[in-house]
Amino acid sequence: MTFIEVLYFIVPVAIAYAAPLILTAIGGVFSERSGVVNIGLEGLMVIGAFIGVIFNLTFVDTFGSSTPYVALLAAMVVASLFSLFHAVASVSFRADQVVSGVAINLLAVAICLFLVKKIYGKGQTDFVQETFLRNDIWLLEKIPFLGPMFFQDVYWTSVIAIGVAILAWVVLYYTPFGLRLRAVGEHPMAADTMGINVTRMRYIAVMISGGLAGIGGAIYAQSISQDFGHATINGQGFMALAAMIFGKWHPLGALGAAVFFGFAQALSIVGGSLPVISEIPSVFLLILPYVLTILALAGFIGKASAPKALGTPYIKGNR
Repeated sequence: MTFIEVLYFIVPVAIAYAAPLILTAIGGVFSERSGVVNIGLEGLMVIGAFIGVIFNLTFVDTFGSSTPYVALLAAMVVASLFSLFHAVASVSFRADQVVSGVAINLLAVAICLFLVKKIYGKGQTDFVQETFLRNDIWLLEKIPFLGPMFFQDVYWTSVIAIGVAILAWVVLYYTPFGLRLRAVGEHPMAADTMGINVTRMRYIAVMISGGLAGIGGAIYAQSISQDFGHATINGQGFMALAAMIFGKWHPLGALGAAVFFGFAQALSIVGGSLPVISEIPSVFLLILPYVLTILALAGFIGKASAPKALGTPYIKGNR
């Protein structure tokens, strides 16, 4: 197998694994740009994965081949509402945002596994019947070298994830809403003085974060694991959090970092089929994504500048 053939084999898989991370990382960008730390991305992905699979299994006869896409909307809505727990605790009650996020992670896993046990009488759901389809992207698939690598046999969810990252960049940096959101995360008192409702902006940002993380979880569950159990979402939310930091709280930076971590995940799954890499013990390939996450943060986190008001509750009238 030549180097080019290896790229043709692993790049589409890497992009597929990166899609949930991209969406979740972009959600984290919205939340943290508003000044609210969101450690709960993992739990919000769990909620999205659970709702996506349950919706898929329940309504497959109603929506047919469109079921996975409708399930994304259901996951987005439920995860957005679930993120309100974090918003209320962090913004309204001014609780410690890290503790609140950890609580979201624990609560999400507990609720979802309890409901799975109640509904199915076992520790995991059945496998979904309808999953996301792979397609070639018209015209782009014919580009020499790049076409077979990026535009042939790709999930539409990967295209959606990249589109959302670009849209988030435009919204955050080229719209009044994005300017207000970033102002709230940098200097909430100044934003309040200019008539911006700090509390409302932070609620909206946290709910956007929840919705995107929910979509990410639903994509992962319906395209990769194809069921829901205790190990369906197993660290992907924390990888997305790392991608957000690695990308300097910028949508396009988070996109690039998520693709990097998606490549590490893909390598851990399909590496055994590749020459040279197949000789590496499988345990090292399995821990590779988590090791790269730690190394990326350890070597980079001190060089990244977070929003100045990140993690600081805003009390109106205080200077």
